[in-house]
Amino acid sequence: MLPETATELFFGDGKHVCHLTPPMIGELERATNIGIGALFGRLVRQEFSHAEIVETIRLGLVGGGMNPQRAAELVETYAKGRPLAETMPVALSILETLWFGRKPTEGEGSAND
Repeated sequence: MLPETATELFFGDGKHVCHLTPPMIGELERATNIGIGALFGRLVRQEFSHAEIVETIRLGLVGGGMNPQRAAELVETYAKGRPLAETMPVALSILETLWFGRKPTEGEGSAND
């Protein structure tokens, strides 16, 4: 079962688990030079940089258990040079799940069940 702050979503070549674990949050803040709360706000307001989108996806994949080299390859192929309309929702979904928690899927109870 996935942690409440992890999500499984389609990116690139299939469905992948994305999870911004505490170490990945620290790395994202370092790589983008912005705090996680400010980064989330920037994406919501659509005031983000391309690097913020790419790094959020890459580090979400690594935090979800993907080999860092494979995550970098996927981002290179499916995020860099692709329309932002494709990549921004992926990054936003990763951050929304971190912020609000994952919505239970069918057959999965809520934490209060």
